Amino acid sequence: MNETMLRLLTEFNAQRRAYAVATVVETVGSVSAKTSAKAVIDDEGRVVFGWVGGGCAESAACSAALQCIESGEPTVLEIDLDDEVLGAGMPCGGHMRVFVDPVNPKPRLWLLGHGRVAEVLCAFGDTIGLEVIVNDPGATAQQYPAAQRIITDDLDYEQLDPIADDYVVIATQHKGDHESMQRVLASQARYIALIASRKRARLVLQYLRDLGVGEAALARVMAPAGLDLGARTPEEIALSVIAQIVMTRRGGSGKLKKTEPEAPSAKRKAAETA
Repeated sequence: MNETMLRLLTEFNAQRRAYAVATVVETVGSVSAKTSAKAVIDDEGRVVFGWVGGGCAESAACSAALQCIESGEPTVLEIDLDDEVLGAGMPCGGHMRVFVDPVNPKPRLWLLGHGRVAEVLCAFGDTIGLEVIVNDPGATAQQYPAAQRIITDDLDYEQLDPIADDYVVIATQHKGDHESMQRVLASQARYIALIASRKRARLVLQYLRDLGVGEAALARVMAPAGLDLGARTPEEIALSVIAQIVMTRRGGSGKLKKTEPEAPSAKRKAAETA
């Protein structure tokens, strides 16, 4: 990979920017790009590095890149170049196949606090493809081997900066819960949850009301966190929370998928009573 391209992709990844890499995988006839030619296309549909052809080839690649970034799925373009013109002013008349591979930043799971529930949530989050960040003064890599980042020096939560696709679970279980909650509510985090008993959840929410936090903001908080699975153990509680995160991420309902038996038809009823 070209060093300039590598630096650009490293920069995009650090900025958590989505992009796509278009690669010419096959050419037939006269075409303006060679096999293995690459282009980096940003999340606005612009070629920011490289070249896979001009005119219709670039336009098709940029359009496909935006669609792939949106869906998260790669695609292979079949591009006829009848309208592409070579330097001599003659139509290319060729054909090319271009593989477009999107790269979307992983959504983050921010875990605030410690304990067995947080440890299991870290493992679950990594398993379902989230980038896990643990924010707790006493956290260690041994406790959270699946965490991509561990923050231990953020008592005022200044490093807590979730964006729109991120998930935040507060498991601090102490009177500072409201401080982290206020910080999170000021963000666009997709999911905000508080691991607490019903009594403690009510106390925290009421305290936030007393501080002037509005009802619309408080309605974003899942408190207590998780789906009602009848969970008792830390592992079961973590499962209920990660299930709720999956439901939120994928647009599920949380309802049972059990298929109900069909009601007997009138003809069948008549046969049974004959």
